[in-house]
Amino acid sequence: MIPIVGATWVKICGITRPADAEMVAAAGADAIGINLLARSPRKVDEATAIVIAQASPIPALVLVEHVPAGHVAVYLDRLGVDGVQPYGPDAASVAATAAEAGWLALLPTAVTDLLSLPAGVVPLFDTPDPVLLGGTGRTFDWTQIDRDAGRFVLAGGLGPDNVAEAIRITGAWGVDASSRLEAEVGVKDVGKVTEFVREAKQP
Repeated sequence: MIPIVGATWVKICGITRPADAEMVAAAGADAIGINLLARSPRKVDEATAIVIAQASPIPALVLVEHVPAGHVAVYLDRLGVDGVQPYGPDAASVAATAAEAGWLALLPTAVTDLLSLPAGVVPLFDTPDPVLLGGTGRTFDWTQIDRDAGRFVLAGGLGPDNVAEAIRITGAWGVDASSRLEAEVGVKDVGKVTEFVREAKQP
């Protein structure tokens, strides 16, 4: 289910500790991302994901790969999360199934693929990377995005210094950041997170 927000929707991804989930919520973020992707340096195991989701005052989404669409509802319910950001060849069907069941579903999408987007799914435009899948800390050419694309989330190299400009150029409904908001890999910096949320949500 797509949340209704008055300002830019902000997701802080790569949360690895319950304390960071609480901190980003206090900073004004709207959601967190918990990474279960095997190739990510911010990967946590499922037991840790459950603990983080339970501690989070705001919705938690899990980044997953190779979860069958037919099992996604049971899987998300077991983790106690609020949504999913799937990767892999079945990502579109996983996102569509989750969205139909009422979960928030972000689907990493090329800027040219909007016509094939499943109903109820929010596209996530990120910097392509065949290894990391996300969290690269690199931007891409924001002018590729059609400002009439509807609701989408922008990711890729966003930080306190460029998020306001990125929103201005793209008209993004939401933004997602991780690597540039860290004190060290997997540990968020409260100052950077607070400034990022403030910049993203400014009028």
